[in-house]
Amino acid sequence: MGRDQRRTVRELVGAHGQTYADEAGIRLKDTPQPLYRLLVLAHLLSARISASIAVATARALSEAGLRDPRRMAGADWQERVDALGRGGYRRYDERTATQLGEGAELLTERWGGDLRRLRDEADGDVQDLRRLLQEFPGVGPTGADIFLREAQLVWPEAAPYLDRKALQGAERLSLPGDPDRLLALAGKAEPAVLAAALVHAAVDKDVAEQTLAHAA
Repeated sequence: MGRDQRRTVRELVGAHGQTYADEAGIRLKDTPQPLYRLLVLAHLLSARISASIAVATARALSEAGLRDPRRMAGADWQERVDALGRGGYRRYDERTATQLGEGAELLTERWGGDLRRLRDEADGDVQDLRRLLQEFPGVGPTGADIFLREAQLVWPEAAPYLDRKALQGAERLSLPGDPDRLLALAGKAEPAVLAAALVHAAVDKDVAEQTLAHAA
């Protein structure tokens, strides 16, 4: 059974281990701009909208120059609405445009535009990090989970972070629900990459079925 599960995890990670940050063209580093872009992406992904639209919208905001909190806060509301619309984020564009502006102002005023200062305030406590992230308008528990799931690649103190959605993917693949056992099955794969792959299995039944078929 263990060998079969290792094969399943290897197949899944090899085919579907791309993070949403990668898909959105964010070269994640522990520096202010990519971390902010990841926060915006997590905000977009947490709405009831397809991941592909959220990723396209994150790209559209970046192409509009809204890559850091200063520019996001400095843009007028209509400019943010228009960028969201170009990405296909139309159902939530007006509310999200307001939330992005307010969130950028909060980040600038409270943490100097640098999410690493938010991390310092949490002093390495993952639950405090999760709580602080939810102070941004529009970023609830789901958005905080998405951010930490991907940020663990550059914030090792958050790793391993396998949230509820990742564990749903494990369940769909008949894999263990214990994060430590999943990590052991994944071998040298980064926790962020394993989490991304499991999430793809959770949100797309075809991914799970194809993975099991190829691993058989």
